[in-house]
Amino acid sequence: MPTVGVKRDLLFKALGRTYTDEEFDELCFEFGLELDEITSEKEIISREQGDSKASGASDIILYKIDVPANRYDLLCLEGLVRGLQVFKNKLEAPRYKRVSPASGEPQKLIITKETAAVRPFAVAAVLRNMTFTQERYDSFIELQEKLHQNICRKRSLVAIGTHDLDTISGPFTYTAKPPGDICFKPLNQTKEYTATQLMSLYKTDSHLRHYLHIIEDKPVYPIIYDSNGVVLSMPPIINGDHTKITIHTKNVFIECTATDLTKAKIVLDMMVTMFSEYCSQPFTVEEAEVVYPDGTIHKYPELAYRKERLSSEFINKKVGINESTEKIAQLLTRMCLLSQPTGVGDEIEVEIPPTRSDVIHACDIMEDAAMAYGFNNITRTTPRTYTVANQFPLNKLTELLRQDLAAAGFTEALNFALCSKEDIADKLGKKISETRAVHIANPKTAEFQVARTTLLPGLLKTIAANRKMPLPLKLFEISDVVLKDESKDVGARNSRRFCAVYYNKSPGFEVIHGLLDRTMQLLEVKPARGDGYHIQAAEDSTFFPGRCAEILVHGKSVGHLGVLHPDVINRFELTMPCSALEIDIDPFLGHTAETTLTHDVPMQEVIKHNFPTQDDSLQAPSSRPTTTKTVFGDLSTPAGLKALNDFLADKSYIEGFVASQADTVVFDAIPSAPAPTLCHLVRWYNHIRSFQRERTSLPSAKSQFVLPAPAQASTNDISDEDDIDLFGSDDEEENAEAARIKEQRLAEYAAKKSKKPALIAKSSILLDVKPWDDETDMSKLEECVRSVSMDGLLWGQSKLVPVGYGIKKLQIGCVVEDDKVGTDLLEEAITAFEEYVQSVDVAAFNKI
Repeated sequence: MPTVGVKRDLLFKALGRTYTDEEFDELCFEFGLELDEITSEKEIISREQGDSKASGASDIILYKIDVPANRYDLLCLEGLVRGLQVFKNKLEAPRYKRVSPASGEPQKLIITKETAAVRPFAVAAVLRNMTFTQERYDSFIELQEKLHQNICRKRSLVAIGTHDLDTISGPFTYTAKPPGDICFKPLNQTKEYTATQLMSLYKTDSHLRHYLHIIEDKPVYPIIYDSNGVVLSMPPIINGDHTKITIHTKNVFIECTATDLTKAKIVLDMMVTMFSEYCSQPFTVEEAEVVYPDGTIHKYPELAYRKERLSSEFINKKVGINESTEKIAQLLTRMCLLSQPTGVGDEIEVEIPPTRSDVIHACDIMEDAAMAYGFNNITRTTPRTYTVANQFPLNKLTELLRQDLAAAGFTEALNFALCSKEDIADKLGKKISETRAVHIANPKTAEFQVARTTLLPGLLKTIAANRKMPLPLKLFEISDVVLKDESKDVGARNSRRFCAVYYNKSPGFEVIHGLLDRTMQLLEVKPARGDGYHIQAAEDSTFFPGRCAEILVHGKSVGHLGVLHPDVINRFELTMPCSALEIDIDPFLGHTAETTLTHDVPMQEVIKHNFPTQDDSLQAPSSRPTTTKTVFGDLSTPAGLKALNDFLADKSYIEGFVASQADTVVFDAIPSAPAPTLCHLVRWYNHIRSFQRERTSLPSAKSQFVLPAPAQASTNDISDEDDIDLFGSDDEEENAEAARIKEQRLAEYAAKKSKKPALIAKSSILLDVKPWDDETDMSKLEECVRSVSMDGLLWGQSKLVPVGYGIKKLQIGCVVEDDKVGTDLLEEAITAFEEYVQSVDVAAFNKI
């Protein structure tokens, strides 16, 4: 968001009253702004350059106000004050008018055809009989800079030029010439320069050097002359010194050259509307004519008002309020959007002024109505629709695969989604026209020309960048590729792919094939033709002839695997054989389910599967407690249910931040579904009901929420003759003996199992320890490293590896227990030997 700095006292004077800092902060919030900082020029310089530089700076208090990026009308003091005054009903929004000159013809700006090669558009206007003060002049210059940095995109789309009209005479000519033919005295310089010289001069200028690239490589540079050949400006770089404005300037000629005509019109409208209040006839702007190369004439500024119609019901529904049509019209008028009911139902006619170019949709008008109403005044309500969030199925499958592939010994890589045309075509032995690649219209670099259609080039480039790592290199990536698809509304679609690469002295096809089998096992696809998966010989220019196979699942091709062609390996600057596998993940998702909005909507599946449904899970027997007594009270009574509803008003679960056994036991203690009036309880009840299938795997409860059932007298204790078995057999004694033996054996098994040592997770780490220079004592360095002692750390073999210029690094291995020693801890301990160690890098990391 842009930040506007205004002097506090000047702002309060314009507003007609003073505010405390807290009051003004609240006013900004109500108007949709944010008071970011209260500071002063002296404080800013002191913070950025030191106290010595700030000795003569001003102590005047400055307000730094954050403004929405599309509210160009609030980028200066004039627009900010005007908006706040209208918002507080202290001022009516002004009506801006374009007028003809009081005498003579309007000023003309003639565009020649040569400008088409650089900046083909231009607009212009005149502010007549202005009265500047130093504050107004500063604000005028600052608004230009704010617009340049914002909507003008650092002058690349639009460049603003302001000139003292009394020092020049029209008509003006906007043309383009070779830089050697342009010569004038630029702003704040003492002599004339050619355009070529200016480019060299401003390369060291901290402000202007950022704009040189816009026209630097063009064969011709844009230039504006008056009728006497005086240079007004060389957009978008610098104005001429002859036409510079001062606080004594009365008539200002404003021109905007652009590559985007719409943006140029907006910028011109902002400049003239903000400062036309200082003209002798406030809020009037003198028109100027722009003659285009084809002879057409357009008058600027447009200062166009437009009208939109929408219903008050739309605003009430979207904002969550219930106001009358007249009230909403009043709210919109406070936001400088003059509105009134049309009398046709609840329709409102809204007039959008030229200062509100940010209003492009009915939602923008609705947002202004909400702002005027006051966000804090909107009643907080509970949403009517209760939803249960679930992880996106494709992402969930991807995460599960990532974990198991890493456990298989492969390291995950993450590469850019964009690549060069050469990467996906020439280097893989394919034609770019066959790849269905989505091309970037204006790529900034040759490395990012298209969206990738395969993950293989990214992995091969990763291997090429890590050739010095110990072999074998086993990498994988699961990410999206982008393919053209005419059936989609955007003409392309994302496809989730899995790609793995094995790089070693031997091709290792069996390793990649084994990874495929393991992946299919994880995906629960059996090896069989037709009903499962199988591979068959195929030909692909990326792979070695006779060493490529197509992967078929349920009779459909999902990818390829094989040994890469030597030419492909050479093009990626690799020297060892390489095997690769790439498959499409989407077909293994199993089914596509529509997300349910409420539990009343049944689950819809594209392909029917024999999955247990929610209703089935609810019918499964559950160990419901024999009591409804809980810490919240008796949940069979309205009072108990209300207490639980109040408890859940600001909580998602009974205990902690995830579902647990505490939720399930309280859920089971509720005899039946709660009434809809208990909204928080209903939300929680529906959510916990969705966990019925996995309730046994939920974390255990830390506290007791359901009270134990009261002890009841057993009927066996009652001396009822009918219940006495006078002719009992020995079966009961035998059953008791069998139960005793079973319990004894279970206890013995549990004791035996408890004596087994727990599995300890370990990792093998290879560290690169780099010295400061070739004079470092490497034996002493190694002694320091091995002196690092930790519980769970075991040092291994080491060797010295040449780096260059006589410098060697220490490569040392170690085995660590994951729960006790981390790589960060190791690096911190080793780098503590600052006299010998420059840096520590992890060269390899493998799970044991």
